[in-house]
Amino acid sequence: MGSLPIETFQPLDPDVLVKESRAVVDFIANYYRDIERYPVRSQIEPGYLSKRLSDQAPIFPQPIQTILDDIHDDIFPGLTHWQSPNFYAYFQANASTAGFLGEMLCSGLNVVGFNWIASPAATELESIVMDWMGKMLKLPSSFLFSGGQGGGGVLHGSTCEAVVCTLAAARDSALSKMGGDGITKLVVYASDQTHSTVQKASKLIGIPPSNFRAIPTSAASDYALTPDSVRSSMEADIAKGLVPLYLCATIGTTAVGAVDPLLELGKVANEYGVWYHIDAAYAGSSGICPEFRHYFDGVELADSFSLNPHKWFLTNMDCCCLWVKSPSSLVDALCSNPEYLRNKASDAKTVVDYKDWQIALSRRFRAMKLWVVIRRYGMANLMEHIRSDVAMAEHFERLVAMDRRFEVVVPRKFALVCFRLKPRFQGDDASELNRRLLEAVNSSGQAFMTHAVVAGMFVVRFAIGATLTEMRHVEATWKLIQAKADGLLLNGSCDKISSSNGLFSL
Repeated sequence: MGSLPIETFQPLDPDVLVKESRAVVDFIANYYRDIERYPVRSQIEPGYLSKRLSDQAPIFPQPIQTILDDIHDDIFPGLTHWQSPNFYAYFQANASTAGFLGEMLCSGLNVVGFNWIASPAATELESIVMDWMGKMLKLPSSFLFSGGQGGGGVLHGSTCEAVVCTLAAARDSALSKMGGDGITKLVVYASDQTHSTVQKASKLIGIPPSNFRAIPTSAASDYALTPDSVRSSMEADIAKGLVPLYLCATIGTTAVGAVDPLLELGKVANEYGVWYHIDAAYAGSSGICPEFRHYFDGVELADSFSLNPHKWFLTNMDCCCLWVKSPSSLVDALCSNPEYLRNKASDAKTVVDYKDWQIALSRRFRAMKLWVVIRRYGMANLMEHIRSDVAMAEHFERLVAMDRRFEVVVPRKFALVCFRLKPRFQGDDASELNRRLLEAVNSSGQAFMTHAVVAGMFVVRFAIGATLTEMRHVEATWKLIQAKADGLLLNGSCDKISSSNGLFSL
């Protein structure tokens, strides 16, 4: 229950801040030093924590060391360790020292820059950093504040926020011409590989679920969306009296890392007058490397473009960059101007008020974090970080190809390898075999991977991107995968032999 305080309550005492923050920093540093000792995927059962923690909040204060001890003993067992070098699941949320320091500064300064006057530096630094990022990616000047064409960028917490905001802008622009009743006619287009956030965002802004098109892809296009399929879908909807509204293309899909043909899709979008958004949440950061920039060809035709530095740009959660060619479209859809927020600069429309570029009113000083990362590492080191991950993925892909029991399912483009264990006997359930392989690896605690289903095929995803991952981790994990496959295939052989002899199946 804690102990009775004997000193005056001072929740922001600088001396206490120094002392206790050192304890927390030491705790986190030791966590990173020891991270390979923990099972990558948490091994606990649902509801474990309520059995360990009190069901009542403490009345009196507790020492920071007691709290840290409880985190180590009670919280750590329930963590899946995203910063483990053997974390290959989903897409990474990589961290760095600079990202951590930037987050400390963001939290420590704790400003709420909803409009310019609330903290001018927060707004202006964000505009500058967004232009930095845009120039590093060689985005068209039409997306930049400094481009002189009305464009600009904003930092959100997630891609979902970015998609909701751009969809709202597209919706309101369309309804201003059609009238409010027209919302039941608006249609949103994506592929069956597009992240589910687009479908969720469509529902949130009022698009009927029946008006969302997840257009099928196939191995013939490496699971990329094709212009002909989009055009056919739009034509079919127009024939039904519906109105195409929004098309989302992707650079690096979640399931297999596919890249949609941006230029060709952009031409279709322009032909039908729809809002064209490019989601580069995962692979967008690779655009700072010249060898990956060709995947961005056609971005000049987009209305908006987003990527997540918290995935592959060494920027701790959360941080999503969104650029728009027409910020006024966002403002028209998202603006609120209550009397208590009015001020001379905003009324004069000489400043950016980021509250009108997002869903919420309040906002964090994310620009500080991204600014520190870029300054502390520089473009050269950030490029090296991405290239190193890609090199490890190339190596893993070669290892898979060298083992005839396995196959690479989709050609690798970035640092994601999708593979599967081939069935040994005709009639074997390949999906079940790979489910068992995945669970055998994950339950070992030595590595964590996730899966995808493409064209009805269950595949294992090996996504490299954790900051601490080195080649030795990749090679050790491959040996683990092979060992687990050995066990599965041996048992499978015994099953087949037993069945053929009329004996019970193991």
